[in-house]
Amino acid sequence: MTSLSSFLNSENVSPNLASIFEAIHKASVTVQNEVSRAGLGADIFGAKGSENIQGEQQQKLDVYADECFIREFRLCGSVAGMASEEQDHALQFDESLTGEYVVMIDPLDGSSNIDVNVAIGTIFAIYKRLTPAGENLSDKDFLQAGIHQVASGYVTYSVSTQLVFSTGNGTHMFTLNPEDRDYYLYKKSVSFPEDGKVYSINEVNLDDFNPELKAYAQHCKDKRGENGKRKYTGRYIGSLVADFHRNLLKGGIYVYPATTDSPKGKLRLLYECNPMSFLAKNAGGRGSDGLQDILEIKPTELHQRCPFYVGSPIMMDEALGNL
Repeated sequence: MTSLSSFLNSENVSPNLASIFEAIHKASVTVQNEVSRAGLGADIFGAKGSENIQGEQQQKLDVYADECFIREFRLCGSVAGMASEEQDHALQFDESLTGEYVVMIDPLDGSSNIDVNVAIGTIFAIYKRLTPAGENLSDKDFLQAGIHQVASGYVTYSVSTQLVFSTGNGTHMFTLNPEDRDYYLYKKSVSFPEDGKVYSINEVNLDDFNPELKAYAQHCKDKRGENGKRKYTGRYIGSLVADFHRNLLKGGIYVYPATTDSPKGKLRLLYECNPMSFLAKNAGGRGSDGLQDILEIKPTELHQRCPFYVGSPIMMDEALGNL
């Protein structure tokens, strides 16, 4: 079996970037240990009693995961700063001011599912800093278009703990071995199937969708295959990592559009849409806000939201108006 560190070395990933993956490795194992103890005395269920900057209730495990990743990124020496869903402002690590990279992270995606034991995850994006080494970071370090990511990925905590990432040369999948706590290569260069059978849309919001998306949802319900059976089926977990992971392996599309209640969309551009779109692009899929490639959007604020479509090429073409 090929370990994570051996794989990164074989891909000629720089030592500084590899050290960030080691930090993600360590932090994700710590989070996985806590997740696996749910119901065995670990105090991870329920709300923390605080809200993040988006006005969302922070779950206890949200805060715990955030602290784990902050600690490991601060210690690794290659990260000059990070922006997190759980932090109002970007963090600068003064002890790593010469760090080459900045990281954007959703420490615990799908945290509303913690109490019911549904798959949850961590999403991250890595960028080269733009300010000179040794200087204080600025907004320009964090507000970079997704096309400038040097790596992105996610960890899914489920039946097994898996790390999926890309450094721009394919999208690769690793599984955590519970015996030695190391990640080993499971699938190299995973590809989105050209077409799929699953559409992942929260149809409770159907009346709030624009006419084009309503038509697409109806198209998914009506379309039949050559055998006369329905071609598509609806599957929506409510955890971006889980929905994306299934569609990456089996083919499908995930859509979280703008709605009346969320006219700019609900998902965050920097640490949800950008990293998932980077992974999709490197696996033969793509991501869009409905009008343009997600990776081309120039962010204007740290917690910026946007509509999000991501998945298999044929289904993306259909969803974006080529019915």
